[in-house]
Amino acid sequence: MSDKHLDAIQTSVKAYCDAKFNFAFDPKNPVVRLHEPSFGADEINAMITQSLSTMVTMGKEVRKFEEQCASYFDTKYSIMNNSGSSANLLAVAALANPVWNNHLKPGDEVIVPALSWATTVWPLVQYNLTPVFVDCDLSTYNFDMKKLEAAITPKTRAIMLVHVYGNPCDMDAIMALASKYNLYIIEDCCESMGATYDGKSVGSFGDVGTMSLYYSHHITTFEGGLCFTNNFEMTELLRVLRAHGWSREADQKQKYIEQYPEIDSRFIFVNVGYNLRPTEVQAAMGMQQLPKLRKFVENRRKAQAAYRKGFDKYAEFLRFQDEQEKGYCSWFGFGVVLKDNAPFTPKDITNFLNKKNIETRPIIAGNMAKHPALKMFPHRVAGTLENCDTMMTRGFAIGCHHGIDEQACAYVLGYVDEFMKTQGIKAAA
Repeated sequence: MSDKHLDAIQTSVKAYCDAKFNFAFDPKNPVVRLHEPSFGADEINAMITQSLSTMVTMGKEVRKFEEQCASYFDTKYSIMNNSGSSANLLAVAALANPVWNNHLKPGDEVIVPALSWATTVWPLVQYNLTPVFVDCDLSTYNFDMKKLEAAITPKTRAIMLVHVYGNPCDMDAIMALASKYNLYIIEDCCESMGATYDGKSVGSFGDVGTMSLYYSHHITTFEGGLCFTNNFEMTELLRVLRAHGWSREADQKQKYIEQYPEIDSRFIFVNVGYNLRPTEVQAAMGMQQLPKLRKFVENRRKAQAAYRKGFDKYAEFLRFQDEQEKGYCSWFGFGVVLKDNAPFTPKDITNFLNKKNIETRPIIAGNMAKHPALKMFPHRVAGTLENCDTMMTRGFAIGCHHGIDEQACAYVLGYVDEFMKTQGIKAAA
C-alpha cells in the first residue's frame, strides 16, 4: 500500500474521531461514568499502521514498548503480557518455579490484602500456596501495618501487596519487614499506574511488580499487562514462562542452543509456560498512550481534590481515603465509606446517584475472604477483617478518571447535596 493510501486512511480516522470522539461531560445529556475511553486517533492510527505492516505477533515493537516502560517506571526491565491478571500469574509462577533459587513451594503462606481483587489471590491458589488475608486501614485502604506484621509466621514466604486505588503502600515499613523476615515482595500495581512513593514509582520496590493496561485503567492497550523487575535472571524466566517455556524470547538463548545441540535451535523448551503474549498492535497503541499518562494522572488528582472538598461537608457521616504519607496517589477511584451514625445506607445514596446517571460500584471486591470461591481452597485469615467488612458493607466508589472535569464534579456534588437534603442533613459550615 502506498503512502498516499495510508495518509488517506489516517486523515479519515482523525476526522472521524474529531467528529465522534467527544467523551467530555455534556450538561445537556449528563452522564458520569466509572470510566471514559482514553484513546483516539493517535492510538487507532498507530494500530492500523502496525496492522498494515502485517507484523502483528509479539516482536520488536513489544520489546521497544517494554524498554520505554522500564525507563518510565524506574526499573531495569519490563515484560509485557496480555493482561494485568496474567502479569500477576507470571510473577507468582516465576517465584514458584523450580529454577528460581529458594522458590516458593506448595503450602507456603503468602500474605495478601483482604481488600483486593480475585486475580491478586488466584495465582497463589493455582500454585498451591496459601493466601493469608490481612485487614486494611480505613484511612489509606492499604494494609493495616500492625496487623500485617502480626500475620507473619514461620510459614510466611512473601507479601503480595496492592496499592489500593492508586494509593502507595507504606513501602518503607513493608520493605523493612521483607528484610527482617526474608520475604519476597510482589507489588500488584494494576490500579496504581503513575503513583509514586517517596518519588519512586510503585512496582519498582519489590522482587516483581505488575501493572494493567486494561480498557478502564490509567492507560490502555485494550487488554494488556506488564511485569517489572530489576533482576535479569527473573526477567529471563518471565520471558520464558510467558511463551510456552520456549527459549526463543530469552536474551541468553544461545546458552540453551549450546547446551542442547541435538534439539532444533528454533524450538527448545526449557521450562513450563503459558501463552500470555501481547501483540505488536497493542505495543503500538501503548507507545501512544504512555506519554499521556502524566496528564491523565494530573486530571485524576484534580477530580479527587474537587470531590474531597465537596464531600468533606458531610464528614460527620462519611469517611474517605487519605493519601499515604510520602505517596503520590494516581486515584483509580474515589471511595466513600459510611460511618455508623449515617442515617442512610450505601444503597440509598448509590440508587439516588445512579438515577441521575452517576455510576457507582463497590470498592474493589470488598473483602475477598468473604467470596464463595474461597470456600474451595485452603487459606488463612489473620486476625479480624472488620475494616474490610466495613468497606464491603458500607462503602462505594464513583469514577475519578482523566475525563472528569470541573463540570462533571459539580454535577456529582450537586446531587450529593440534593440527596443529603432528602435525608435532612445540612452541610457543615
